[in-house]
Amino acid sequence: MEKDLEKWTEKGIEFATDYGLRILGAIAIWIIGAWIIKKLTSTTKKIMDKRDYDESLKKFLLNLIGWTLKILLILAILSKLGVETTSFAAVIAAAGLAVGMALQGSLGNFAGGVLIMIFKPFKIGDLIEAQGEMGVVKEIEIFTTKITGLSNKEIIIPNGALSNGNITNYSVLGTRRVDLVFGVSYDADIKQTKEVLMNVLTSHPMVLKEPAPTVNVLELADSSVNFATRPWCNTADYWTVYFDVMEQAKIALDQAGIEIPYPHQVEIHKES
Repeated sequence: MEKDLEKWTEKGIEFATDYGLRILGAIAIWIIGAWIIKKLTSTTKKIMDKRDYDESLKKFLLNLIGWTLKILLILAILSKLGVETTSFAAVIAAAGLAVGMALQGSLGNFAGGVLIMIFKPFKIGDLIEAQGEMGVVKEIEIFTTKITGLSNKEIIIPNGALSNGNITNYSVLGTRRVDLVFGVSYDADIKQTKEVLMNVLTSHPMVLKEPAPTVNVLELADSSVNFATRPWCNTADYWTVYFDVMEQAKIALDQAGIEIPYPHQVEIHKES
């Protein structure tokens, strides 16, 4: 009985010593590896900053490098703990089809992220419209792109869907046309109405002189003559110009004695 007890005690001590050292080694690898990863990503970021890399590409590459190094670190820890990484890889390879089917969405998103980096339909800071959402691009990650909506909400769009769908980039050209329609009474003088509306546009400091703003008769509607009023502005000034022209045109038409039929709806025509 005593011999059995001594035997099991020796085995327990041997087991604890062996695996205790492995666990301590794994912890040491984790601490040192995490420190090295942090240093490497920090150094890579400094190099990219110095060479003036595109902000979108920089964040994407740093994200990719970080995840790759973390996976290698996990494999090193598993190896230290005695897990056969070759067998582990063989199991993954054997289950490759099932894993591929399960992760096809993630793999598609990863591929989408790579395509976005290659073709650059937008970059961080651009105002875009895609997948039924509109906002400013905040971050392009490996699997998703984050945009800040116009009402300051964070919107996360999978890169796969983003790269395969229509994308409208409002920032790439730098300017936008504000399309407004104002309707006036059939009794109003067309020439006077055009002059009043044009004065509103040309007097606004954010309306560009080139391309020149235009005011034209759009249609003879049932109860009004509708004028297409189209100023151009810098993309960042779009909503300021939109609201200012809307308000100032109403005031100017009232002051000129030009009647606006009631009820009147201002139509916004989508850009072609």
